[in-house]
Amino acid sequence: MSESVARAYAACEAIARHEAKNFYYAFLALPKHKRAAVCAVYAFMRHADDLADDEGLPREQRLLQSQQWLNEWHRAAAGESTNNPVFVALLDAQQRFGISTELLDHLVQGTMLDIAGPTVATEMTTYPTFDDLYRYCYFVASVVGLVCIRIFGYTDPRAEKLAEQTGIAFQLTNILRDVREDAERGRMYLPLDDLNRYRLTAEQFASNRGDRKLTPEERALLEMEAARARQYYRAVDSLLPLISPDSRAALWVLAAIYRRLLQRIENAHYEVFAERVRVPTGEKLWILARGLWMAFRLRLAGRDDSREI
Repeated sequence: MSESVARAYAACEAIARHEAKNFYYAFLALPKHKRAAVCAVYAFMRHADDLADDEGLPREQRLLQSQQWLNEWHRAAAGESTNNPVFVALLDAQQRFGISTELLDHLVQGTMLDIAGPTVATEMTTYPTFDDLYRYCYFVASVVGLVCIRIFGYTDPRAEKLAEQTGIAFQLTNILRDVREDAERGRMYLPLDDLNRYRLTAEQFASNRGDRKLTPEERALLEMEAARARQYYRAVDSLLPLISPDSRAALWVLAAIYRRLLQRIENAHYEVFAERVRVPTGEKLWILARGLWMAFRLRLAGRDDSREI
């Protein structure tokens, strides 16, 4: 690896260490070369996400900046010289692990979905059905999983659908955690079909700013969405034995943190408007320690035994 590529990877790891929160704990359980590649992917996606979320700029300008970032990446991928450390590292990771440009494009397109909402300032971004929400979750979360398993390593094609479903589980958990924050931004990710089932409207549900307890209907809705997320978490258990043994601990750590987040939301009786539910750092470090120990045992044993994870 050249010195310039090594510096580019170091810059991406610094971004991931500062911004990635839950993800970075999982990154630490990867072998060094795979961790560097995942950090490059994360830094690429993080910048695109920051461009899309800059609400100090008009929607049209954010869309333009996001498209310019994608165009700049396309030029670098086509061989044009670049000094952008994220592109330098990502190009190396792409070549090492066979990540398609289409998947990387989808990462950026996923961040742009939140910009391309209603044009009326008072109108709320909503998703009519769960199928509509699934498509959104695919682009913002499942694509990340599909990129990551190429770095992790796999040979069984079943891993791709399982990675897609794992991404859905993670994103549904994020949606439950962020209901209040998203509502304040004019976004409602709970499908309208589900709201209608409990005789709720997006505006009514979003009006809660933590100044009142959830109604029985609101709690039942969130409980139903949590049950849906738990169903998708089953994919993780089937995916683990299909990826390379040296990467299983990382996936296990990430899934364990997200499952714990969902459990804490349930333990809080879904009062997600009152405060933002988090997994404390101490719990994350304990999960990471378990993951690292499992990875060590696998490497020490020198065998492909998924029962260790």
